[in-house]
Amino acid sequence: MNSKNDNIKLRELFEQVANIYQQARPDYPEKMFDDLIHTTNLNPDDRLLEVGCATGKATLPLAKRGLKITCVELGAELATIARQNLVGMDVDIINGSFEDWQPEAENGFDLVFAATAWKWIDPEVRYIKAWQVLRPGGHLAFWNADHVFPDGGDPFFREIQTVYYEICEGKSVENNDWLRPGELHEQKDEIEKSGLFEVVHIRHFDWECIYQVDEYIKLLGTFSGHILMEEWKRDKLFNEIRVRLNSRPEKSVRRHWGAVLHVARRKD
Repeated sequence: MNSKNDNIKLRELFEQVANIYQQARPDYPEKMFDDLIHTTNLNPDDRLLEVGCATGKATLPLAKRGLKITCVELGAELATIARQNLVGMDVDIINGSFEDWQPEAENGFDLVFAATAWKWIDPEVRYIKAWQVLRPGGHLAFWNADHVFPDGGDPFFREIQTVYYEICEGKSVENNDWLRPGELHEQKDEIEKSGLFEVVHIRHFDWECIYQVDEYIKLLGTFSGHILMEEWKRDKLFNEIRVRLNSRPEKSVRRHWGAVLHVARRKD
């Protein structure tokens, strides 16, 4: 199996957890959507294309702002749930891969965006395809939601590493695995190397979520690394997490999220 097929197989993993994805995954901060709209000068009724909407985590906040959105989602089950979550919105959800999808309309989109999905799209194709479907002067935007570790953050994540090491799934001790807010990788060079886009805006966002024990287990169950774990490893890990968090007075964990919003303008 080559790396391209590996990537497609990994993308398909999320179908297995479609039923818990919407509830478990974090909402993105409203100020990030405001920043995106301000930067790209989007107006109600502008046409957006979302790459990999999953269950609609990023789709709904933008649809509520009056934007018309077409989503291309690889997972059939994820697409079905997204349709349920977006009833009444001006959103069209197409089940298929972004790489193979062909738009019907000739006039291009005002914005192509991807929320925690851009990394799953074939790097040989993604910038070319986005350029092709955008109108002249249109924008590309993407971000991931990643775990960040602020000074004074919850010590749980370093403490639980002993269990990850026991099951041979531990983080490296190097600092680049324990990034603080504002330290996440920026992809300016990669975008500009495509020769098709000019980066106009990069901004870091961070926010905190508090998870009760079962909520946190559910969240971990939506990550590809945990889905792929051997069952005995996952059982051992989740049991140990339950024991440790249930011994806390608040029976919860504070997790910090970080996102880097990248916005680039299409070169004509």
